[in-house]
Order: sequence, then structure tokens, then C-alpha cells
Amino acid sequence: MRLIRLKITGPEGFRSLRAGFECTFRREWDLQDETGKSYEFEPFICAGPNGSGKSNILEALAAIFYQLELLRVQRSYLPMALMPSEHDDDPVTEAFEPNGFELEYLVKVPSEIQKSDVTHAHVRVIKDPSRSLEMNWVNMSDFVSDNAVSLAEVESLAEVERLSDIGGISSRERNFLLPQFVLGYSSGENEILSLPFFKMRFIQFDEYWNSLKEQLDYPGKPETRLAYMDNSFSQAILLCNLLFRTGEELQPLCEELKLQGLRQFQIVIRRTIDIPLEVVDEFGLEHPAVSFDQEERTATLNLLELLDAPAEEESRLNRILSRLRRCATCSFEEEETGSLYLDYLVNEATKDAFKANFQGGAVELFQALQVLLALNYYSVSEDLKTDLYRSNSHYVNETVPVLASDERIMRIKHFWMTKADLDKPILLKSFSDGEHQLLHSIGLSLLFKDANAIFLLDEPETHFNPDWRSSYVTRLRQCFAADSDGHEREMLITTHSPFLISDSRAERVLVFKNVDGQVSVSRPNYQTLGASVNKITIKTFGKSETIGGVAESKIEALRQRLEDGEDKDQLLAELNDGLGESVEKMILIKTVLDRMESEA
Repeated sequence: MRLIRLKITGPEGFRSLRAGFECTFRREWDLQDETGKSYEFEPFICAGPNGSGKSNILEALAAIFYQLELLRVQRSYLPMALMPSEHDDDPVTEAFEPNGFELEYLVKVPSEIQKSDVTHAHVRVIKDPSRSLEMNWVNMSDFVSDNAVSLAEVESLAEVERLSDIGGISSRERNFLLPQFVLGYSSGENEILSLPFFKMRFIQFDEYWNSLKEQLDYPGKPETRLAYMDNSFSQAILLCNLLFRTGEELQPLCEELKLQGLRQFQIVIRRTIDIPLEVVDEFGLEHPAVSFDQEERTATLNLLELLDAPAEEESRLNRILSRLRRCATCSFEEEETGSLYLDYLVNEATKDAFKANFQGGAVELFQALQVLLALNYYSVSEDLKTDLYRSNSHYVNETVPVLASDERIMRIKHFWMTKADLDKPILLKSFSDGEHQLLHSIGLSLLFKDANAIFLLDEPETHFNPDWRSSYVTRLRQCFAADSDGHEREMLITTHSPFLISDSRAERVLVFKNVDGQVSVSRPNYQTLGASVNKITIKTFGKSETIGGVAESKIEALRQRLEDGEDKDQLLAELNDGLGESVEKMILIKTVLDRMESEA
């Protein structure tokens, strides 16, 4: 995927981005320069002071792709709370922010539909506040599209593929005109970036709940393209990488941490939940997942009924729990709680078992774990979910109940790692904030390295030491090394670090400024690649000083004492003894020496 531009057109704007705000990711000459060249990974670095609006660009993109996910033709199920009426197939995107925008990008299409040397579809998404969202395939005529098939063929595919009224694009076309995955990560408390991802987790739960209630086939993976890295997903992402990635692939993840591998872990699955009588009525007493105690008037629901299979039912042995159980070193079921404990002592045989049972690789395993983790939202009421679906609140996460560990449907425990600089294994929870942050952002990149995905990373290096910051872009490039399959990854990183800018061409650096509430974006007017940290700090962040505030105040006090006529030898002694080397110190020393020479 290759972003071209984003414009906010709604009169209310979006966060700090006012109506008329426009960000051009690729100019015409940038697109021409990329044409015909082999893909090389280069992230966009969004830089600027606090409050400059750089995070809002990530939030806007996440919110837009969330709206695109909600198109009814894309999904087998949507909660009623997102439908304006039972007679209307379009979701209520008018209620969401931003409510007016234009987004343009290029995306590589499958080779079988190409009819010329043009490999990328030009997609334009438009949302007018007074109209429904539109998705247009600008250069459709350059390709063999679904719209070229006969009416009879369309009618024969009607049950699995319905034509959309939006832009005349079919559901299959929309599938490849969108990125495979939209991936988010924030190191801080940026709830706005996480909001659309968070809502999608509830939709994912509801689609499973509906399949369970109706006893529909469930594919074992979520329909959503959106995935967000937070603490609840960090173990799953690391687990998938360490079980499936090998050798040089793991270098960007393991080298800085001196990580050798995964020693053991445990997955705990809770099968049943207590349900009120209204849920019994909703499912019916004869439902295979419902157990009703007539005497006590209590009921439980086997929430995992679609994800597991009795041993004798071989046709269902490809379900998630069946596959996880086959990979386990040992397992046991606790009769009192009905919880399933799966223990894994990790060796080559364990990894081979996972590869045999999850032949789609690390991403397939992650999507299976994604399904299980989403079931932890079973306690959220329908009323609360309805409010959350239509909410633009900054505090949405605070309204969602957090389950105690033993009430969760799925949890990962006893995650033991080995490190080259330690004699004994170490628990993952013992890692420092910086180590966790490296595992999060690099782990997310490594997991989806073979997908045509867009990554939205909000200040992913805030807890890094200077050495890790200086090598961060290098680590990302290692994740996305040359790819013979032609996958394209787009990545936007917000940062205050000059190191990330120094490792990027000026064409890939977006400098944000907020003057009197008006956010603007520009490119640096100097070559950033290879520029010194001092120059970047001065030119991009507007800080001319190379030292901290306390040291700067001390130098200014010494300068004032020089102007007041104090002894120059004493001032030189204090400068040399009391302050470390810096440009500011050397300038003041030269000033003192010049005064001494002129007075001699």
C-alpha cells in the first residue's frame, strides 16, 4: 500500500485537524520516482513538538479504515447497534468521525486481474457529511475487474459475493482494494488511536456470539483487518514470532535484548460462563452450548462450543482448541471449573507441531489467539456495547469492566524466556519498559512482515535508550528485508527523536506545526538522511540549545557575571570544573579569552 494524500473536509474537522487540512504523503514526482522500482521499505516519520497534530493523522487513518471495515457488503455480520434500521444494509457511518474526508492511495492488485504493466489500483475514498461513504477505483479500466463478468456469473456468486452500490465495486474487489491489515500501536495513553481498534474487538465478539447462537460455521479467525497492540495482545504476538520465525528473521527482535528463545508457556482456557435466563431464552433450551439446571433455575453457556471438537468427531478436529491441544506437551481439564490447561515445553518438536497445525504460519496462529482473546469481552452488556459502538469518547476504555484473571476465557501464563546474558530463564513480566516496548513494536512488524499492511505507530521508542533509538529504523528495515513476493508495507511513525529523522530521507519526513490552532505539514528544507542530531534538533524541533535547561541557566549566569566585570580567571575555573563539554561552554570560554586578550 502507498498512501498519496489525506484531506479533512468536514466542517467540524477532526481533533486538531481543521476543515481543509491536507497531508500529501507522496507528491506526483515521488510516485513517478517509485514507478518501476523494486519495493524498499521506508517509513514516514511524523515529527513535531507536543500538540502539533502529528498523532491526529494516525487517528484519522485508523478511524477511516474502521469505517471502511463496517461496509455491510464486506462482512457476514454487523451488530444491530451499527445499523440504522432493519431495512437498510449500510452501517451508520454518518455518526463517526471524521465525517468528511478524502483519502487516496495505491494498492497492489492480484496479478491475475492485470491486463497491462500497471500493477497498482488507484483508490479514492470520499466521505461527505451529507452523504454515505464512497469508494472509487480510479484506474479500474487498466485492469480486468469483476464487473467484466457476465450477469449469470454474478448471479451464481450471489450468496458469497454481492455487488456494492458504492462505486460499483464488488465485495471481492473491495477485499483487495483495502490493505490486508491495519495495525496500531501506541506507547502512551493515546486512547483516540486505540478507539476504532477497540470497537472492532466488540464487533469481533458479536460476530462470534451470533455464529454460536445460530450454530453457523465459524472460520476460526476474525473477519476484521484491524489489530491493535496492547498488553492483552503482546504475549500472543511474541509467542507467534518465537514459534514460527527462525534465524535471521528473529535478529531484529532478539539481538538488542540478547534473547535466545522461548522456554515454556501455559495457555488457560475457561469453557463456560454463567448466563442469565434471558440469554437462555435467546439461545433456546435445546441449544447444544446451553446447560440449564431446572431445580436451581441457573444456566451456563459453553462459550467455546464452536472452537472445540469431541475426539470422536474427526470432521471438527481443525477447530482452534483441537489444534492447540495437539501442539501441547501435556494438558488437563479441571472438573470443578471446566478450565482447560495447555502446557508447552518449547523445543523443535513443539515448533514443528505448531507449523503442522497452523499451516498459514505465524499470522494464522495469531488470528486464532485473537479469537480467544476477544471472548474475554463476554461480560460487557449489550447496552454498554451499543453506547461504545457510536462513541467518540476519549475515555471509552475506562467504561469497560476488567475481568479478574480467573474470570477470563483465555490467558497466557508462565511465559519463560532465555537470554544470553542470564544463567537462568526469566519471566516475560520481568522485562523492563524499554524491553517490552521493543518487543511490542518490532514484534508487530515482524509478525506481519509478509502482509500488505499499514502500520500506525505512535511514539514507539519513548522508553528506548539513545543506542536503541539510533538503531530503531535499522531494526524495522531488518524486519522488512527484500521480499520476492512483492509485499508492500506502509508505516507511519510519530516521534520526537532526531535519530529516526537522521535515518530517513527528507521525502519521508513530515514536520507538523500548530500555529494558533491551525495544523500544517511540510517537508524539511534540508537533507535529513545522515544529518547530525544537533542539526535536526535545531531545524526540525526549533531548539537551538544542545544542553539541558539547568546547565543553560548556569552558563547564562556565568555570562552575566562576565558582563558585570567579575574575575575572568575565576570564571574560567568554574566553567572548566563545573560543566561538561558542550558548544555553549566553548562559546563562553572563547568570549572570556577574547576579553582577556583585548584587555592585555
